[in-house]
Amino acid sequence: MNTQEIIITWATPVFFALIALELLVAKLRGRRVYHSSDAINSLGLGVISQIVAVFSKLLTLGIYAWCVERFAIFALPASSVWVWISALLLYDFCYYWLHRMGHEVNILWAAHVVHHQSEDYNLSTALRQTGSGVLLGWLFYLPMAVIGYPLEVFVVVALIDLLYQFWVHTELVGRLGWFDRVFCSPSNHRAHHAVNDKYLDRNYGGILILWDRLFGTFIEEDDKDPPIYGTRSPLRSWNPLWANAEVYWATAKDAWHARRWRDKLLVWLKPPGWRPADVAERFPKPAFDIARERFVPPLSRGLTIYSLVQFALLLGMAVQFLDLAKHLPAATLVGYAAFLVLSLAALGALTEGRRIGVVLEFARLLATAAVPLLTGGWFGVPHLDLGVVAVLVAIPAVSALVLGWLAVSTAGRAGSGNPIPG
Repeated sequence: MNTQEIIITWATPVFFALIALELLVAKLRGRRVYHSSDAINSLGLGVISQIVAVFSKLLTLGIYAWCVERFAIFALPASSVWVWISALLLYDFCYYWLHRMGHEVNILWAAHVVHHQSEDYNLSTALRQTGSGVLLGWLFYLPMAVIGYPLEVFVVVALIDLLYQFWVHTELVGRLGWFDRVFCSPSNHRAHHAVNDKYLDRNYGGILILWDRLFGTFIEEDDKDPPIYGTRSPLRSWNPLWANAEVYWATAKDAWHARRWRDKLLVWLKPPGWRPADVAERFPKPAFDIARERFVPPLSRGLTIYSLVQFALLLGMAVQFLDLAKHLPAATLVGYAAFLVLSLAALGALTEGRRIGVVLEFARLLATAAVPLLTGGWFGVPHLDLGVVAVLVAIPAVSALVLGWLAVSTAGRAGSGNPIPG
């Protein structure tokens, strides 16, 4: 197990322990900072980003290693403390510019938007990560390779920078005095996630907020204008595939409809929200309304509990997938990844309260039971004891019975005009 895997292994249970603590503190304070479907969606997107990372690490880290080997100006020693400290500072500086460009260049926003889509602001939001950021994000860190920072140093400082940002995604930590003036803090990052006019596109720092003060992008949270979270083009969906694709699709449509070739290119490079004049005239979009009703489709208490249990099972499968990733044959790896991603999409449709969601969830449960029943094993585990196979078949079978009962029960209540909110 390498250093990166060790850090992630230790960090994951800490993440969930802190989420549980946030839930407890919020309850004691009489506040609701979580909505179950939103949290499932955020955590599911985090799972998908980790699945994508299994396939993309070879590309992104491979490019970095290749550049260090061929273009490094200095041979910086990984044994030197100052190399690690300067690497962390330089990484955070590069992150600032990647993050800033992710808000100022539409093709980069198409990837980064995933992290901003939640209308809640809590620790699960921190784990809401893009699956497509690997396409261009690596470009911003190549200066570190050219200077000569070793790959192992780069990987660890990148994780430190990312892990630091987890705790700032909460509404339960207030102002921190001098700390807010130097570091990215919950108060500073709440302003970053806000769609209010005064906060828009501010506070990009990962660890240090000093970069924002230096380059004029800092804004202080104002109690008189509390942050409203989400995006100015609300997602209004719990589908993780659509969450990753929505801005790419909207931009591709605008590029297709644009009459001038120049505009077909600019729509990708201009800031988010920019549209060619002819496209905006022919295909107008509604103006942003900060007072819009948030997206919380009603879901019965039973289906809410069912969704949480099924997500917990899928999370366990995802952990197994990540653990086995290095040892699985390519075809099995791709098959397991597709199964997990499509399962999360089916669960997303179910939590939207749509009838098609029930159909997709039944199909997912059927596929989940079919794998051990037909193969006598599971992804990456070719042979299992008969008792284990029976359990693996029984779990989705029982789940299907529960889902059927809940679907009929919920439909009956909805028909009588008395749905149970989730």
